[in-house]
Amino acid sequence: MDPKDLEVWKKSMELVEVTYKISANFPVSEMYGLTNQLRRASVSVVSNIAEGSGRNSDKELLYFLNVSLGSLAEVETQFEIAYRLNFISDVDDTFQLITETRKLLIGFRSYIKNRQITNH
Repeated sequence: MDPKDLEVWKKSMELVEVTYKISANFPVSEMYGLTNQLRRASVSVVSNIAEGSGRNSDKELLYFLNVSLGSLAEVETQFEIAYRLNFISDVDDTFQLITETRKLLIGFRSYIKNRQITNH
């Protein structure tokens, strides 16, 4: 399966783009701190979807989707930190994007789990 055809991959890629744009305005002192952590976590979300899609089994795909969900939780937490530290002021759109991404990830994971059950 080509991950670029998946809605969850597309939404995750959008999250990466937004993350890079927003974090570009963080204080320079955060270059190797929150900026780096946030960017790495957002890239991890989409990268794990891609890696799982390239694996040989649904079991492996599910593992990587779970890793993606963990990385997404990191992204959400790090945006909350940035907000509380006043690095960003308007996070509603970003949190909405995170919520949409989470729903797609959970939906895709459920689809794969159900496919696993019906194929046995």
